[in-house]
Amino acid sequence: MQTDPGSAFDLIVRRAVVQSGSEPIDIGIRDGRIAALAPRLDALAPERDAGGRLVIAGFVETHIHLDKACILGRCGHGHADLAAAIRAVAALKPSFTADDVYARGARVLDTAIAKGTTRMRTHVEVDPRAGLRSFEAIKALRRDYRWALDLSICAFPQEGLTNDPGTEDLLAEALAAGADALGGCPYTDSDPHGQIGRLFELAARFDVDLDFHLDFDLDPTWMHLDEIVRQTRRHGYGRRVAVGHVTKLSALPAGERDRIADQLAEAGVAVTVLPATDVYLMGRDASHSAPRGLTPAHRLAARGVVCSIASNNILNPFTPFGDASLLRMANFYAHVAHVDPSEIGACLDLVTTAPARLLRLTDYGLAVGHPADLVVLDAVTATEAVGEIAQPLLGLKAGRPTFEHARARLLPPGAQARVRAGTLRPGTLTNLN
Repeated sequence: MQTDPGSAFDLIVRRAVVQSGSEPIDIGIRDGRIAALAPRLDALAPERDAGGRLVIAGFVETHIHLDKACILGRCGHGHADLAAAIRAVAALKPSFTADDVYARGARVLDTAIAKGTTRMRTHVEVDPRAGLRSFEAIKALRRDYRWALDLSICAFPQEGLTNDPGTEDLLAEALAAGADALGGCPYTDSDPHGQIGRLFELAARFDVDLDFHLDFDLDPTWMHLDEIVRQTRRHGYGRRVAVGHVTKLSALPAGERDRIADQLAEAGVAVTVLPATDVYLMGRDASHSAPRGLTPAHRLAARGVVCSIASNNILNPFTPFGDASLLRMANFYAHVAHVDPSEIGACLDLVTTAPARLLRLTDYGLAVGHPADLVVLDAVTATEAVGEIAQPLLGLKAGRPTFEHARARLLPPGAQARVRAGTLRPGTLTNLN
């Protein structure tokens, strides 16, 4: 039993498993931060009992689009491919208002928080059609949801840059007004390499990280990835560049993919795989033996590439599904990517610690001095958590509860009457009360 030498704790989370296979420990919280980690803290404070369950620092969402979420009711989802999805959203974008974007974004954030997400990067489209309306709405969400989630904003040009006069000035305006990162989408530009070069220069001017949508098809005979690597080296931007989708890598033989992975690792370019969108949109023209279009993030990670798995879109033409659950996304990825059962637990890293590295979060994780951002999962190991899509039971942000779910209880015949009579204890989650 360990006695804390400092002042009293504001809260103690008892019996928390912070690493698969380890013994439960206590987490002492003071002033919104983790103050102590010990097998047993001898202190009087309000308590939550994790009951020997897995506790993480929350899921980290690196790539989502809050500004165009939840619009299926406006445009349907009968779109044949990526280009059609882009056109469908482009037609709606001029009608987006700040209030509209805020409401739809809030709907997704509410769900994501309840699913255990504590950090998020959202892309937001900035161009002459959208102006800064969506950006201002997302800024308001960043402010209003600070109690539960740290929201980073990546301004980007979905429909091109060099071919879209006025867009670069608007991006610069968004960066000056508080955007945290700069995105790109070379495959929609008439001069893809020109866009990449100008975005690197703009990012360097504002000292922000870069996050590109890239190589989103299944033709591996050409890639913009080479130019991203070249510009990353030229600008000394290693560890500050990420690329999303990169489905072309799924169409390469393993040896060629490994060669590119080694280049990415050496240059410091991270990769985000977006399973729901990548699988939904790729190979739609195949009448049979359709390719999956999913780049194997865990294979790239094994060669030193910083990788993450993320949601991308929720309920829109790019992805007409989704509940903002990163644990479900990790499970889906493990299915589609043929992850070996022995490696399933490692998929948890792709939605927690690895994306935290991608976002360069120096205060992420369960360590003394870090923010007390905790999520209790109804699982004992990482393999259980991913394999069974474990329910997040309790969330804390800076030591304050943000959500709670009760464990389900079964009601066999006669159970209700026995509960009323006091002869059967309801199966509530008493160890988290």
